[in-house]
Amino acid sequence: MSSSLVPNTLIGARYRLVRRIGQGGMAEVWLAKDTSLDRDVAVKVMRAHHDDDRVGNERFRREAKASAALSSPNIVTVYDVVEDAGRQAVVMEYINGQSLRELLDKVHRISPSLTVHIGMAVATALDAAHAKDLVHRDIKPANILITPSGRVLLTDFGIAKTLSGNESDLTNDNIMMGTAKYLSPEQVSGKKLDGRADLYSLGLVLYECLAGRVPFVGGTDVETALARVQGDAPDISKIRPTLPPVLVRIIHQMLARDPEQRQPSGEAVRAALYAAREIGLDGTPTGLTPPYGNTMPVTTIPGEPVISEPTARTESSRSSSSSRPVNKALGKRAHRITPTSILAAAVVIGVVLAGFVLWRSMSSPSTTPAASASTTPVATGPVNIVSVSSYDPDGDDNIENDDQLPNLRDGKSGTQWRTVCYGNNHFGSKNGVGFVAELSGRSTGTLSVDFGYAPWEIDVYGYSDTKPGTLAGWGPALAGSAGDNPGEATFNISAPSQYVLVYLRSAARSPQCSTTNPFQGVINDISFVSASAP
Repeated sequence: MSSSLVPNTLIGARYRLVRRIGQGGMAEVWLAKDTSLDRDVAVKVMRAHHDDDRVGNERFRREAKASAALSSPNIVTVYDVVEDAGRQAVVMEYINGQSLRELLDKVHRISPSLTVHIGMAVATALDAAHAKDLVHRDIKPANILITPSGRVLLTDFGIAKTLSGNESDLTNDNIMMGTAKYLSPEQVSGKKLDGRADLYSLGLVLYECLAGRVPFVGGTDVETALARVQGDAPDISKIRPTLPPVLVRIIHQMLARDPEQRQPSGEAVRAALYAAREIGLDGTPTGLTPPYGNTMPVTTIPGEPVISEPTARTESSRSSSSSRPVNKALGKRAHRITPTSILAAAVVIGVVLAGFVLWRSMSSPSTTPAASASTTPVATGPVNIVSVSSYDPDGDDNIENDDQLPNLRDGKSGTQWRTVCYGNNHFGSKNGVGFVAELSGRSTGTLSVDFGYAPWEIDVYGYSDTKPGTLAGWGPALAGSAGDNPGEATFNISAPSQYVLVYLRSAARSPQCSTTNPFQGVINDISFVSASAP
């Protein structure tokens, strides 16, 4: 029997182990250095007490073979398979991130937009696997990885089964393969499987992402597994009433007990989720620019230093001349043209064109923020900031560190309002994060913002009467700028406004944050001087 692994062990005369990053009943996963190519890799090694396990070793071999045959930006790449001192090892792409299981254990549930992003990526991975005649059979949060840059990958094809059935299953007839909470009804019943079994399991994962729990839970694994055969999943909209109906319909279709009632393929699921995202997960169009691949930056849920939600946005909707880099980590993906994708595309085009007409009508210069429609007179004397509220329209609770807002007006250099910590410098994939300053009257003037860290990037909006319910409702930005140094910057509020939105588009590295989520927006102070002030 092989000895236990320790750091600095050389596997296959090439891969030097650095530290253990995961383990299960069958194997350990190590971060290692490929000494030939000088790159980090992940090495999955059979545990010592399984060295003589013929079935376990054969499953291990098949996982490597199955994974190596797949080519998808959303599937962990297998580089090599080696045997060292009688122990098998698979060398894979090293993913510097966390599993969806780790994320859900911390925050319990996530936003609709991040859920859709994860669903699209995993559906793409499954479509690639099914095209190669493989059913994964173990779709669960622990097998979905998320990087700080927003890349989502499917891993662990250890119990994948070929659809053609040319190889034995390596299981007894009375054993259900997979994890009880995420099994499809077909797996529970022992029926013949196809790719739609994976889609059901993915539906359970997305349900958990939104509801904070799986729909079927029993006293034992067997009871949990049987529950989905005996009944339908509880309506998720009753658990989370604010979910978009279109997203609820997609997930419940994935969870249909009859495979014939589910979406027919991973591509069909991806297209449906994409169409839902383009319609707008908050009921408004998210933008006109299609995403590049199934990757987006990620961010943190308010109050938790962990990954949160991506949203699509249109660069043309910004008034600031500076542009945000597009994340192309996964590249543009080629889609197979099917009747389903053509129909989905037609729906998206129709919705987006309608959204474009709406956007143009809202942002046209002839309707620059509704000051002309206001019946409130413009103030003739000095105008001050009377209150400040945080603005986080892409967050789960729509607020951002409200308890720190008084620091923006206390005139003290040692106090700040800070955003939570994010995984990248553009607040993950949120459109932005900021705050709204309410003025004592409608006025034009100069807004001063004292930035604690740099670089920074902001847009400033104004509105005359009540605060708009959406970002689009604010109309074009009155000012926008970026800076490479901390300190005070001024912005011209050229339209009479009662509310001023300071919308941060970029954040800087902060010593107050972790290395996992190192970016934070920090404002020391704000002030407003009206144009009519002496």
